[in-house]
Amino acid sequence: MPSRDQHRVVVLALDGVYPFELGIPARIFGAADDHYEVLTCTVDGGPVRTNADFTIGVEHGREVLATADTVVVAPVAPDRVAQDLPDAVAEALALIRPEARIVSICTAAFVLAAAGLLDGRRATTHWHMTDLFRRMHPQVELDPDVLFVDDGRVLTSAGAASGVDVCLHIVRKDQGSELANQVARRCVVPPFRDGGQAQYIEQPVPEAGAAGTAATRSWALERLHEPLALADLAAHARMSLRTFARRFHDEVGLSPGRWLIQQRVAHARHLLEASDLPVDQIAARVGFATGASLRQHLHTAIGVSPQAYRRTFQAAR
Repeated sequence: MPSRDQHRVVVLALDGVYPFELGIPARIFGAADDHYEVLTCTVDGGPVRTNADFTIGVEHGREVLATADTVVVAPVAPDRVAQDLPDAVAEALALIRPEARIVSICTAAFVLAAAGLLDGRRATTHWHMTDLFRRMHPQVELDPDVLFVDDGRVLTSAGAASGVDVCLHIVRKDQGSELANQVARRCVVPPFRDGGQAQYIEQPVPEAGAAGTAATRSWALERLHEPLALADLAAHARMSLRTFARRFHDEVGLSPGRWLIQQRVAHARHLLEASDLPVDQIAARVGFATGASLRQHLHTAIGVSPQAYRRTFQAAR
C-alpha cells in the first residue's frame, strides 16, 4: 500500500482525453523512487472515452482531488475545447485544496483558464491552439514559445511530450536534479530539452545541405567555463554571425546567449546539489564571471539563492 507520506498526484481524465498524455504523470512520477503516489480519476468515477478508439476505466472519482498535493489535468481533443466548463468539471476542480499545485498538459490549459485559474498568470498551451486560446481567454498572458511555464502554484505545458518536460521539472524542483536525471534515464527521455516549442512550429524547410548548430551546442557544453561569445559559436559552426543566430533560434527556440545561460544555470544546480564547492568556484566552473552573477541568474531562474538551493537539496540527499 502506498504511504500517505508520499506526495499524492491526482490525474484528472476528462471525456475525449488523449491516452498518451494521460499516462505521462504515472510514468514519470512512478519512476521517482517512491516519492510520489499517482492516482487517476474522472469527474464521476466512471469510464471516459479517449480521442482514440477505446475507453478508459479508472478506480477513482472526483473526491480524490480533495486529497491531492498536485493535480494534473490531462488534455482533451481540440474539438472538446469550450469557453465554459461543464458543471461537473467545475464542481470537480472546486474540490482542489488552495495549497495544491495544479498542472495542465497541452489543451488542458483551456480547462484551467475556463475555471479562472489562469487569470492574470503567464501560461502556455499547444502552439497550434494559440489564436483560439487568446480569443477565448484574453485575461491570460499566453507564451506560445515555451515548453512549459512554472508560475508558482500553477504550471502549464505545451503539446504532447512537453508533459514529460513539466513532470521532470516538478521532480527536479521537488527532489533535485540528480533524481530527475535518474528518472529521465529510466524513461529513456532527455532530462532537459533545449529551447521551447518555437522550434516545432511549422516553418519553411531549411535549404538542402544547410548546416545545423547541434555540433556547436555539444562543443559549447564542454566549454561552459570559458567566456563564450556569439562570435566564438559562429566561428565553430563556420557561419556568419547573422546566419548562426537565425539558424540557432530556428533549431532551439532560444537565442544563443539565453541558451548558454540556461545551460550554465543547470550545471550550477547540479554542482550545488552534488558538491561542497564554494559558490564562487561553482560560478567559475559554469562560466559566470562572479558568484554575484551566479546568484542573480539562479534567482531569476528558480527564485532562490545558491545557499538556499544547496540547503534544500543537500539536506534531502
